[in-house]
Amino acid sequence: MMPALQDTAVHLSDRHFRTIAELIEGQVGIKLPPGKRLMLEGRLHKRVRALNFSDLNEYVDNLFEADHFDTELTHLIDVVTTNKTDFFREPQHFTFMREVAVPALLKLHGRRNANLKIWSSASSTGMEAYTTAMVLDDMTRSESRFQYRILGTDISTAVLRLARTAIYTRDVLAPVPESFVKRYFLSSRDRSRGEVRVVPELRRMTHFMRMNLMDASYPVDRDVDIIFCRNVLIYFERETQRKVIEQLCSHLRPGGYLLVGHSESMIHSAVPGLKQVQPTIFKV
Repeated sequence: MMPALQDTAVHLSDRHFRTIAELIEGQVGIKLPPGKRLMLEGRLHKRVRALNFSDLNEYVDNLFEADHFDTELTHLIDVVTTNKTDFFREPQHFTFMREVAVPALLKLHGRRNANLKIWSSASSTGMEAYTTAMVLDDMTRSESRFQYRILGTDISTAVLRLARTAIYTRDVLAPVPESFVKRYFLSSRDRSRGEVRVVPELRRMTHFMRMNLMDASYPVDRDVDIIFCRNVLIYFERETQRKVIEQLCSHLRPGGYLLVGHSESMIHSAVPGLKQVQPTIFKV
């Protein structure tokens, strides 16, 4: 019979867990309460094995070595961030964009061939950005002519790689209208792989880059028309939420819209000048 693994090999000590929790909150604003310890341990084991450390605590002890700290911090952020996303997640936002926001913004631009700027500020694997692209492209086919560009940003390098390749398994297309599936996705030549890829026309309209919402400034234009920041603020403390929302709103053009997640509808109360249009939709 194999001997049982020692607890020190499979669990973080209280001190080492606090070290990671404080580091992550300081770097990306995400709180890791004690209830997240098992999740963190489970996600770190693969990285510990890859680096040939004997256990989790040795990994943390070596985390701050100057010669690899920046690289390892990037891996650690990838491990701890939650990247739940879907095509057409919270679909009422895309209905609002089509029926209210875009017509109002085109009127505000006051010219034909307007160029709308949309920012998915916690873009994960890109499904939010590509859903936006599908809706906007469909509008240009049937309604007013306009140009658009979509920016997707995220702290996780792993999900940004997926977003840039725009390759997904076919099962994630369930929320996508069938007409959009036929128009905006290409099937893999190897059908056994069960993969699809967003068409080049939409990929050309999107750009992805790594960005931390905790940064003091964002390398983004200050005349953005619509910003999505959905289901990420819930991981921040209230003061951090306020700072992030203020910073995001400083990049919206007057009359632009901020869309947040269904659990984040009260954030506007801390930001002067932000008007609530619907429970999760705000306007500057």
